[in-house]
Amino acid sequence: MEIHSFLPERKGDGMDTTITRAEHEEFCRRMEAENKRLADEDKRQNHRIEELEDNVRQISSLAASTEKLAVNMENMLKVQEQQGKRLERLESRDGEMWRRVTGYVITAVISIITGFIFAQIGM
Repeated sequence: MEIHSFLPERKGDGMDTTITRAEHEEFCRRMEAENKRLADEDKRQNHRIEELEDNVRQISSLAASTEKLAVNMENMLKVQEQQGKRLERLESRDGEMWRRVTGYVITAVISIITGFIFAQIGM
């Protein structure tokens, strides 16, 4: 704002450069009011800046937590893949063992039946 806006309007030819005591007091009152308004505005702006800085800190903290979560999930995925491979190997090993046992049982049954048949025939 320009300083002229704080001066009371004066009547006259404009050549007079001295001001009265009342004009000076009015000027001081207006300047004090403007200074208070500016101080209040500064206080309000400082409060807004503090809130914004707090929000930025919270967002940074959230971003760091999200990054940690993503890394943990990636590690969990790797472990889960490894466990899946191990489970597949274990299941296939049990399947192979079951097939061998079944083969042995079938061979034994066929051998018994063949032996019984040969025994009946007299061989």
